[in-house]
Amino acid sequence: MTTRAVIFDLDGVLTDTAEFHYIAWQAIANKLGVHFDLQDNEKLKGIDRDNSLRYILKKGDIVMKSGLFKQLLAVKNEHYLTLINDINSSHLFAGVLPCFAALKSKNIKIGLASASKNAALVIEKLGIAASFDFIGDAASVAKSKPAPDIFLSVANGLAVEPKNCIGVEDAVAGVKAIKSANMFAVGIGDEKVLTQAALVFPTMSKFDLDLVISRCF
Repeated sequence: MTTRAVIFDLDGVLTDTAEFHYIAWQAIANKLGVHFDLQDNEKLKGIDRDNSLRYILKKGDIVMKSGLFKQLLAVKNEHYLTLINDINSSHLFAGVLPCFAALKSKNIKIGLASASKNAALVIEKLGIAASFDFIGDAASVAKSKPAPDIFLSVANGLAVEPKNCIGVEDAVAGVKAIKSANMFAVGIGDEKVLTQAALVFPTMSKFDLDLVISRCF
C-alpha cells in the first residue's frame, strides 16, 4: 500500500469539544426528564446529531413528532455554538501541527471526516482550515458512522483510492467506519476500547507517522 492521504476525525482527535456537546445534550435531556451522564456522552462519540437525539429519546422511552424533534436539534446546536464561540488555536491537541507538517513534507493529502455539521466552523476557529485538502460534509452523506460513507466521500474528494488512505479516529463507531471503507485504521485513545484499530496511540502527541506508514505495507 502506498499512503496518499490521511483522513482525520475532529472531536477527540484534533481537539476536544466533547465537553461542549455533553453540556448541550445534557440540557436537552434535562428538559425531557431523561438522565444523561458522561457514560451516555461516551456512547455518542462519532454519532451524528440526529442519532444522538434519538438515543436520548429511546433512553427516556419518548416518542416525538418530527417538528419538535427538529426544534430540539436546533436548540442543541445553538447552545453548542454559543459554547464554542471562544475556541481558538490554543485548543488544538499537542502533536497536531507537527503531524500536519510531516504529512505535507511527504506530499500526503490531509482530509477531514467529522460527524459534526459544525466541523468547518470549528477548524476555522482552530486556525487549521487551510491545512486540509478536502473537508467532508456530514450533511451530504446518506449514513453516519459507523457506516463508511463520510470516509468514502472524503477519499473521493481527495481523488485517492480508499485502500491508499489512513483513517484516524477516537471513537469505536469511527474506527468501524474506517475499516468498512477499506482503509487502514488508527485509533487515538484507549487500546482496550479501540480494539478494531490496527494501531492505537494514547494521544496525538504520541502519533508516530513513520510507524503508521510502515505498518500499512
